[in-house]
Amino acid sequence: MAETKVAVVTGSNKGIGFAIVKGLCEKFNGVVYLTARDVKRGEDAVSKLKTLGYNASFHQLDVSDQASVDKLKDHIKNTHRGLDILINNAGIAADTTDYASVKKVIDTNYYGLLRVSETFFPILRKDARIVNVSSLLGHLSKIPSAKLREKFSDPSLSVSKLNELMEQYLKDYKDNVAITQGWAASCYHVSKVGVSALTRVHQKLVNEEYRDKNISINSVHPGYVNTDMTDHRGVLTPEEGAKSALFAALEAKNLKGQYIWNDNRIVEWTASSTP
Repeated sequence: MAETKVAVVTGSNKGIGFAIVKGLCEKFNGVVYLTARDVKRGEDAVSKLKTLGYNASFHQLDVSDQASVDKLKDHIKNTHRGLDILINNAGIAADTTDYASVKKVIDTNYYGLLRVSETFFPILRKDARIVNVSSLLGHLSKIPSAKLREKFSDPSLSVSKLNELMEQYLKDYKDNVAITQGWAASCYHVSKVGVSALTRVHQKLVNEEYRDKNISINSVHPGYVNTDMTDHRGVLTPEEGAKSALFAALEAKNLKGQYIWNDNRIVEWTASSTP
């Protein structure tokens, strides 16, 4: 008897994440987990889906807390024995420009995604897919410094070296020299460039360490979406914003380590400018 397929979407009680869960409930033949830091908000979101005719499961997840990530991984492993789709959607924007807020953005958007992915690598099933929700702002061209761009796009870049780059950004920001050192003006830009770069690094890593599993890891740009994250200035609906993630998770053929635009085009991440 075939095992039931399983999908997990991080940060999915609202916005794009919620729309991704809804899309998976429509198109994915398996169990879909909606996750959120706040239990009540997560359970309310699952209840809302139920009123729309969709059945999703809820599990608490705080991507910044390793114990929380481990609990979800253990639940998936013990209940389903493996994972087929992981969509790393959880993310925040800075409330202010003080160092604590900037660090929180990097810790959540970059290190949170790193933590979740690497915790789940061992229980990914054959042909599993990971989708990292990046951004237009995660395109390499958003980093002004040619030297930094060269480091981010280095084919031999490792997780540890990428972590060093992110730590260097935090140090430069704390020392008030981030702009003069050639970093992007916004910590959100830097966090998403980190996500896009990590996608490529992680694809190379799973190719080597889990070569028999044929795991695909891609990053996506959802577009400028009308959500809390954009203060509802976005022009796309959350459902439109979910399209590229759903494409990468369910439809894309033989794509690995790519940067996928919100119209499902493959965009060259190292190009001098965005389309």
